[in-house]
Amino acid sequence: MQKRLFAGICTLLMLAHYAHAQFTVKGRVLDAYTKEALVGASVQLGQNTTGTITGSDGSFALQTMQKPTSLLVSYLGYNPRQVPYQEQFTLVSLTPTSNQLNQVIVSASRQAQSRTEAPVAISILSSQVLQETKATTLDQVLNKVNGVYMVNLGNEQHTMAIRQPIGYSSLFLYLEDGIPIRTAGDFNHNALIEINMAALKNIEVIRGPASSLYGSEAIGGAVNFITQAPAPVPMAKVQVEGSNQGYRRTDFSVSNTFGKVGIFAGGYYAAQRDGIISHSDFDKLAFTLRADYRIKPRTKLTTSASLVDYKTDQTGGLDSTRFYKKEYSSLHTFTYRKVNALRLRSTLEHAWNDQNQTQATLFFRNNAIGQNPFYAIGNVQGNARKAKGEINEDAFSSYGLIAQHRKIFSFLNASLIAGLSADYSPATYTARYIAIDRDENGLYTGYTPSDSLLTHYSVDLLNTAVYAQAELSPLERLKLVAALRYDRLDYTFDNYLPSSSFTGAPDEENGYRQFSPKLGLTYDFGKSNGVYANYSLGFAPPQITELYRGVKVPTLQPSDFRSYEVGGWWSFLQHKAYLEVSLYQMDGKDEIISVRLDDGSYQNQNAGRTRHRGLEYTLNYAPSEALSIRVSGTNARHWFLDYVERGADYSGNEMATAPQFIGNAEVTYRPVFLKGMRFGVEWQRVGKYYMDPLNSETYGGYHLFNARVGYAFKGFEAWINAINLTDKLYATTVDKYSYGKSYRQGVPRTFNVGVGYQFIGKGG
Repeated sequence: MQKRLFAGICTLLMLAHYAHAQFTVKGRVLDAYTKEALVGASVQLGQNTTGTITGSDGSFALQTMQKPTSLLVSYLGYNPRQVPYQEQFTLVSLTPTSNQLNQVIVSASRQAQSRTEAPVAISILSSQVLQETKATTLDQVLNKVNGVYMVNLGNEQHTMAIRQPIGYSSLFLYLEDGIPIRTAGDFNHNALIEINMAALKNIEVIRGPASSLYGSEAIGGAVNFITQAPAPVPMAKVQVEGSNQGYRRTDFSVSNTFGKVGIFAGGYYAAQRDGIISHSDFDKLAFTLRADYRIKPRTKLTTSASLVDYKTDQTGGLDSTRFYKKEYSSLHTFTYRKVNALRLRSTLEHAWNDQNQTQATLFFRNNAIGQNPFYAIGNVQGNARKAKGEINEDAFSSYGLIAQHRKIFSFLNASLIAGLSADYSPATYTARYIAIDRDENGLYTGYTPSDSLLTHYSVDLLNTAVYAQAELSPLERLKLVAALRYDRLDYTFDNYLPSSSFTGAPDEENGYRQFSPKLGLTYDFGKSNGVYANYSLGFAPPQITELYRGVKVPTLQPSDFRSYEVGGWWSFLQHKAYLEVSLYQMDGKDEIISVRLDDGSYQNQNAGRTRHRGLEYTLNYAPSEALSIRVSGTNARHWFLDYVERGADYSGNEMATAPQFIGNAEVTYRPVFLKGMRFGVEWQRVGKYYMDPLNSETYGGYHLFNARVGYAFKGFEAWINAINLTDKLYATTVDKYSYGKSYRQGVPRTFNVGVGYQFIGKGG
């Protein structure tokens, strides 16, 4: 009995000793820039094998018998970090890695996966890039991606070139959290006006067709803007900036999580006054509200709303004389574009188990795009003091659903994604005639509105689709991907005016059916080296305005593009450098292009057959912790295989406004001895291209240099960005027509100066 009592006392003493010696380590892991929770991050006790992973709010907790000195925290796509242990609570912020291979993407399959598992050319602009660039327009970040040239047309207006010439056709799909910003078939090349830059977490850019997953218009590429999720801790941010060219902007955001519900609200107001070009003011208000509700550990509901109120003056291009003399006065005194856009979406995600996951999204859009467009102005023959134009409005509402299920199988590391989508978008279009006055210098001084309707119609657009994507690994390092999507687009056109070659086609119904396949593979050689290959098909139906406006009989055919692509990635110099390369050929059939007529107006027509071939590459090199170097480039050729325009045969000619080289390079220095300081120098190169399909004259392109300096300290931040540091005279795009040339002038040397403050609470 005494022995038992003695043993029991010893056991209690030992338990008391261990209980007293046990330490509980608690904390949370966040993105250093957005303050989003990093779910599934690895946390280890120094060099100890004891560790855990973070939960849905980025938090972790583990126990140890010995007091730890430090924590080693790592997460895919972020730089690992060793931080000292704090007894109360450890808040760890990780910065995104500059190595694009080691990142998580969602755009290639609508599911999170490693970049190296996707057989596509895809680039990620991380939260760090967005925060440090301090872009006032999206081209300042998107043009860092190889193969991308986003043209700045002023005041956030733009056009795009991704594996295509610079143009205004609907060959690029713009997404917000995987949902198209505008409905298929009623697309405007200026859709990125509706992006709220203050609410972005990162941007993913797919180059090449992505129709097998996203449907029509994802031909040259798809750009997915991913919004910020709510922070698990209290966060508030405000920043103000201005430029020497009359630009002003204020950004703001707040976020926190209350129990199971996280809230993010953020936006910005920007204005331009008294710029270098007369009649070039603009105002934009963008606001996003997002709520994430963790219903259960495996069930999450995400609801967001984005609102954009935008209006800008329109200036148009300059003739060669005014461009080279820097006479930037606009000939247009009353033209404008205004956009009112509302987007709502609600996504329910549920993981049934580790092998089955379902997500479903309901979305609503309400858009109105009103214009008094400069490009619709045509001079009246025989009267130099008169011209004609129009005021128009394109409006639509959308009601849509996207549902998807993913199944993981126990053999060959296989998985299957299957989904469906439906988008019903009734749209209206109205254009009224205006009579325009000109002075002796060709200045369009004013206009007289009228009740004369040029075009007035409605279209019910219904886009339904089903898709599937299968993945499997017959060998350990080999992954095969096969995808197929079937789209059905139905247009029901109702012309409220008598049909004619001017007012539009008669009432009718048009339908388009399309299968979009994709085959791809990746092979991992290990040590961050691998290759991929894919074949895919992209398509685009005629847009509503292309098909019905100003024609008596619709004749445009849908365009399709067959793409063949190989590429790879290689890491070397002890993983301090990596190279990513893509080689592609894309053959287009019935490509729809915009033709400028002699009176200055535009007309759409099919281009027969075209070919696009190019080599894209990015080299990243970080020789030290303080220094990083990136070089991105594209060598490409775009030409007509078979194309006749108004009796002129351009077969074999280069396509107009198709640069043969696009390059962007950047050097960033973050001195170790002055934490929070950064210096960056960027070079942008656009090579020569033909101004017209006749290939009669070339524009030599330009070199552009930008510099950025910033300093962050304890929540405060200040920066100075110098755009076009050498004050280079350049045009973002140049076109040649029968009556002359049109230059869209680039920005002169511009200094943007800003300050900001961010408050972060621990949240417990």
